[in-house]
Amino acid sequence: MSLLVPIGLTAGLAIVFELLILRFILSLLRNTGVVRQNYRGVYIPVAVGITFPMTVLLTQTVLQLAGRTMGEQFTVFLLGIAFISLLGLLDDLLGSRDALGFRGHFSRLLRGELTTGGLKALGGGFVALYMAVQFSPSWRDLLVNVLLLALFTNLINLLDLRPGRAVKGFLLIFLVIPTVARVQFQIYVPLVAATLAYFPFDLKAKVMMGDAGSNVLGLTLGTMCVLGMDLPFRLGTLAFLILVHLFTEKYSLTEIIDRFAVLRYLDNLGRGDKTSGK
Repeated sequence: MSLLVPIGLTAGLAIVFELLILRFILSLLRNTGVVRQNYRGVYIPVAVGITFPMTVLLTQTVLQLAGRTMGEQFTVFLLGIAFISLLGLLDDLLGSRDALGFRGHFSRLLRGELTTGGLKALGGGFVALYMAVQFSPSWRDLLVNVLLLALFTNLINLLDLRPGRAVKGFLLIFLVIPTVARVQFQIYVPLVAATLAYFPFDLKAKVMMGDAGSNVLGLTLGTMCVLGMDLPFRLGTLAFLILVHLFTEKYSLTEIIDRFAVLRYLDNLGRGDKTSGK
């Protein structure tokens, strides 16, 4: 009970801050024309996920003023999500919508052409390396942790093609990880609370989180695994992530989801669509 009270207060504070920040950010994005067509052809604000690190930072600032500190791991996590969100924001604002994938971005990089997606991948790799250095006791752990953080960062981005899908995927994985990992929930409460406050806007296709948000959610899952999983579970998770990324280089997740009734139902749940359609 003693732990649940501060976690509940932190979550409540983060929800209030996220809703307040959303109000101003949405107005700013609309007024400055930072909008994009969604899959229905409707123009809506994009890059709204930039609110996530803002909410986490503001929540922790208030908590620290009240005498509650989170420690070095939280500081590294906060720095990581802030920087990865900024890289995502650059891609949201300046990037082409061409679906190049990892292979496409890196092939252009080898030809001397830096795309915003390539910059995001390189920058994301640097963020993953920085965080892994802080969290890894050995070279073996460092290699595994860098790859976990980098691939998880991109995982939620792969899901962010329909309203609500990325958040649903994030929440599902967030709930599964504690079954095989030791999770320090207090590190992630502000981010999860902010995501829940944001979720209805995304689910009803009023906003897009963009890479500015999906990168943050993915890096959060990676951090949970790196900090909480024993090496065998991390290796198994890494193998799964590699397979997912290889699969999505060739096949569409949306088409796969549409083929299975259960997946299609879960994907459309709360959205109101009869089909996910392209």
